[in-house]
Amino acid sequence: MVRIRRGNVAKKRRKKVLKLTKGFRGAHSKLFRTANQQLMKGLKYSYRDRKNRKRLFRKLWIIRINATIRAYGTNYSSFMGHLKKMQYGLNRKVLSQIAILDRPTFVKIIES
Repeated sequence: MVRIRRGNVAKKRRKKVLKLTKGFRGAHSKLFRTANQQLMKGLKYSYRDRKNRKRLFRKLWIIRINATIRAYGTNYSSFMGHLKKMQYGLNRKVLSQIAILDRPTFVKIIES
């Protein structure tokens, strides 16, 4: 059987992994095997946390809206029900921004 020399391909693959792990600490950015393991782990975490970020921001928007609404004597669920009934096309992100940056407009939305 003929010996296959893959030095070039293997070197490129290792360089690619080490380039992706550039900011990692210690051996996680220097040694190929540990760098490869940390890269796979990091990619898993980034995939998972892209989903978690969406949840966290939605949670934050709801908390902000609820805090502002309670100052005017109602609660979040009845406010959102009222918005659905009135067919406002505002999502939670926009409502949260209005509640923080433009309080008079938000009060008009509450009163309508």
